[in-house]
Amino acid sequence: MTLPTPLDDLLKLAAETGERLAPLAADTDAGRDNGHESYRILRESGLLALLAPREAGGAGLGFGDYWRVLAELGVHHGAAALGFNMHHVVIGALADAAGTRLPPAAEAFRAWMLDEVVNGRKLFASATSETGRGAKLRGMQTRYRLSDDGSHYLLSGRKSMVSLAGAADYYVVAAAPDGGGEDTGEASHFVVAADDPGVSFAAVPQLSAMYGTSTAPMTLDEVPVPRSRLYLGVEGMSLFKVVREPHWMIAGYTGAYLGIAEALFQHTVDHVTASPARADSPVVQQELGRMSARLRAARALVHEAGDLVTAQRGSLEANAMVHAAKYVVGEVGPQLAQDALRLCGSAAISRSHPLERLIREAQFAHVMPAKPQECLEYLGKAAVGVNLYDARAFAW
Repeated sequence: MTLPTPLDDLLKLAAETGERLAPLAADTDAGRDNGHESYRILRESGLLALLAPREAGGAGLGFGDYWRVLAELGVHHGAAALGFNMHHVVIGALADAAGTRLPPAAEAFRAWMLDEVVNGRKLFASATSETGRGAKLRGMQTRYRLSDDGSHYLLSGRKSMVSLAGAADYYVVAAAPDGGGEDTGEASHFVVAADDPGVSFAAVPQLSAMYGTSTAPMTLDEVPVPRSRLYLGVEGMSLFKVVREPHWMIAGYTGAYLGIAEALFQHTVDHVTASPARADSPVVQQELGRMSARLRAARALVHEAGDLVTAQRGSLEANAMVHAAKYVVGEVGPQLAQDALRLCGSAAISRSHPLERLIREAQFAHVMPAKPQECLEYLGKAAVGVNLYDARAFAW
């Protein structure tokens, strides 16, 4: 399937795909299935190739328009949209490098990975977070070393929260060189196949929401990784990339949470308008108006920030804007959840109504990187002129 390229057509495809995902959300949330059917539907849709360049068979979408598509999916199934984003977190750097002349090893890696996505319909995931460290690259405990014959790398360690566990075909694992210091920032990324020897996953832990992301701990026990699967063929550049261009690592999720906020508002409106007497109440209308104003402000910021990344990727202003967007959406979702509780009453806490699930899901924006205080710290440092291209300015 060749993806359409006009944004309107892609949004229509996302809406159609979302309508197929929506009926699955309740059962996955209740633990009656593992959520993997959602990712089969996403593979089938062709949307995994959204960011792949057009010359490689993808849609060649920019970051801002990607967020729009992600939000459309998030309206229908927030957890599946988050898992879908994890695939694009690792595809994003390849898309960012489109049109750039790369060394032969990096070019070969990019061609292989894009072919796996576009023609193989393969699903990728990110494996970064560790217990006590979160998604920070500095001080990574997962380690790698080159084999004695130099033919491959060996990875060992444990990742605490890996989305798409058991659902993805490949996992892009962050690791530090063996023998490095405790605070080393020389992290690299490696593509580990789900069926590589030494790879295993624990059970999905008990969570209050987001079971559809299929998130679980991952163990790597001397996993052999061919040298050709070193991400872009370069060691020790991961921290540098995150500091210069943080939009994927700290804000990729934002579009999905905007979609959850959109769904919260729409379900609240639908509930209110089912009762004409309530819908005619000036008090209720003012409450809906407040929700609408908050949502419109968040949406406008997300769109502006995403488009700025497309136009000025890596600029200080674009980097500040994505931190602001992540922070604001993380605040607005829970605010709308509280508004929905006031306006909808028992419907908002009934398991039979989507609002109950959406209210729980909206809270998760705060626990995903960058956390609220990290977003505010970045914006504050930008305001006082700290050099935000210096990795020492943060705990990354």
